[in-house]
Amino acid sequence: MDYRQLGRTNLNVSAICLGTMTWGEQNSEAEAFAQIERAKSAGINFIDTAEMYPVPPKAETYATTERYIGNYFKSRGDRADWILASKIAGPGNTIDYIRDKNLRHNRQHITEAVDASLKRLQTDYIDLYQLHWPERSTNFFGQLGYKHKIEANLTPLEDTLEALDEQVKAGKIRHIGLSNETPWGTMRFLALAEARGWPRAVSIQNPYNLLNRTFEVGLAEIAIREQCGLLAYSPLAFGFLSGKYEGGARPPKGRLSLYSRFSRYFNAQSEAACSRYVALAREHGLDPAQMALAFVTQQPFVTSNIIGATTMEQLESNLASFELKLSDEVLAGIEAIHKDHPNPAP
Repeated sequence: MDYRQLGRTNLNVSAICLGTMTWGEQNSEAEAFAQIERAKSAGINFIDTAEMYPVPPKAETYATTERYIGNYFKSRGDRADWILASKIAGPGNTIDYIRDKNLRHNRQHITEAVDASLKRLQTDYIDLYQLHWPERSTNFFGQLGYKHKIEANLTPLEDTLEALDEQVKAGKIRHIGLSNETPWGTMRFLALAEARGWPRAVSIQNPYNLLNRTFEVGLAEIAIREQCGLLAYSPLAFGFLSGKYEGGARPPKGRLSLYSRFSRYFNAQSEAACSRYVALAREHGLDPAQMALAFVTQQPFVTSNIIGATTMEQLESNLASFELKLSDEVLAGIEAIHKDHPNPAP
């Protein structure tokens, strides 16, 4: 396993991060424990969760994922072996059952969210605490075409950073990160942190895969120049790039079959591009999912690639992707497909 510096910190995280958003929805606690143990044996030291997990978010499963991880730490006693990341939810996203139903990134909500996560995770600190998505209305979760909206009662970014600074000084979190953020938002957070001496974002967790390379425009330069690397989520576009949905197939346990909220992958351009990526992989004797994951992991702006699996077979395949080094011929093929089908599923 390769290890990479997390921002400008003294932490080195594995190039592959264990994602957890299916735990409590598609995976039991026993299955979560088995995944953690297998990931650790493969050299992974980085695990990512969120207060709203599992996904799709529901009141009855809220925070189940964090509880599973906390129970694992309690039973195994190896919390110190892990770099643990979690996130505070933002407003919207059909969530009306957390705190006062009017989620904000203000001092009250950050304090309550951190304390609740620490209790569920059965730890006294979180290594990386992220803002799951912006409080303001902007481009995230596939929204194209920025439309400016005047919003009342938004928490100033200064107040958010000051509140996070308090949590760092209290020792409850070690570092902060962004998620589903834009170039403007990322640079604004970094500038305020440097000007005021507040915690500097060490990472940005955004989607990145062969069907959505929008991170490369604007944010990739920031990630490298500002040492605020990408934690890439959805590297397989919710399994679409594995090839299991080819020809209109709808495997009964596939996330895109089970949950209509992820329907953005089912459009003509995505399906056409995916078919070509799958064909390219097979032409070179590669597993399509492993090719897609290897492409993400090897990008210079990526700090860690967040993999997720619902079965041990999928996890084994995902782990094996780290050993795959894509040839110049395969990379040229990927670029040719991307040129014909640029970002069909942002």
